[in-house]
Amino acid sequence: MSTARVFREARAVLDDAGLRGGFLVRDLRTGEELGIGQDAVFPAASLVKVPLAVAVLEAAARGELDLTRPVTVPPDRVDAPGPPGLMKFRHAATIAIEDLLYLAVSISDGAAADALFALVPPGAVRDELRRLGLDGIAVRHGIRDLSETPAEQLAPPLAHALAIGAATSGQGHPIPQLDVSRTNAGSARAFADLLEALWTPSAIAPPVAARVRELLGDTVHRQRLAPDLASDAARWSSKTGTVLTMRHEMGVVEHADGALFAIVALTESRVPAVVQPAAEAAMGRVARLLRDLLRAEGGG
Repeated sequence: MSTARVFREARAVLDDAGLRGGFLVRDLRTGEELGIGQDAVFPAASLVKVPLAVAVLEAAARGELDLTRPVTVPPDRVDAPGPPGLMKFRHAATIAIEDLLYLAVSISDGAAADALFALVPPGAVRDELRRLGLDGIAVRHGIRDLSETPAEQLAPPLAHALAIGAATSGQGHPIPQLDVSRTNAGSARAFADLLEALWTPSAIAPPVAARVRELLGDTVHRQRLAPDLASDAARWSSKTGTVLTMRHEMGVVEHADGALFAIVALTESRVPAVVQPAAEAAMGRVARLLRDLLRAEGGG
């Protein structure tokens, strides 16, 4: 299939699913890449937990944090359906920092992430990214803010309709979690740069990169890109992110033959519905189309 035809099909798949997207697939062996809207900035949602994990582990590597230190997390009592883990706990729990990392990244537990943000605040995460030479990911607040959206006050279709109808052409938004100038945000390219730094030699300490790769490999949310990328001959390690109309996933697929691709899919839906299996399937289809084309062009 020609390059032009692949891009036409990819854009048609996104449009049919009601999605605007920022996609980037990068061959981590050669640096070659293919993308659609790869420099567009989107609200990061839970993808921000990956730079948070890097910052926590880097602080621990410098001796500033003890990963065995117990942290008591108060009950969060989020009544909205969906948030996993400690966000649903009714009683305080005492958990080691290293185990909070597992909950925050692999389970996508927002309360665990906020307990880590209390130790390494958003400003410190930004500083860490800057020190590591990683630009383009804005870290401005913790995770609790993501759960305080109109979805908690309105019926889901109404909340999503409000989110869709209130957007501006410049990506401003009256809902703070969707305003890229106020919320945690980044582009597909910026998140691909982070993945590349985790999978190839970089300023990130090797033990830190190895632990984050392990956490991403243990992710339990595998409904988006994994069906199109994971197999007995391909390991998919990733992190998803969701808030209102935003559905994202970033990860790396490692093939048994040595091929290695960073893949980032950031999407915004214009369909006012919470459950959108067509959107999840479209994300995986577009990611695979671009991966297969890049793999073919590289001879891998």
